[in-house]
Amino acid sequence: MENQTIQEGKSIAIISYITWVGTLIAFIMNNEKHNSSAAFHIRQMVGLSLFSLGISIIARYGGFVAGILAICLFVLWIIGLIGAINGEEKKVPFVGDLFQDWFKAIG
Repeated sequence: MENQTIQEGKSIAIISYITWVGTLIAFIMNNEKHNSSAAFHIRQMVGLSLFSLGISIIARYGGFVAGILAICLFVLWIIGLIGAINGEEKKVPFVGDLFQDWFKAIG
């Protein structure tokens, strides 16, 4: 992969980690370019965003458990963001494979 393609994918991947709005913007940006690295990170962030939605639902019933899950989500988000910054396709631990499988249509 040439350097420009890596840089384009890297920029879109980083944008995808800026809340769900960034994920949506990255998805639209990648729709034209079809960069596989960017699509990888978009799939990771879609999964993390849905995980976040689930945590907010759990928070209504069990605040302590939701707090622990939110900390785990934050750690997974940091791992994904660092992978995007480094230009790597590094799956987030535990759930990254699931996200890639569930959202394989994105890309």
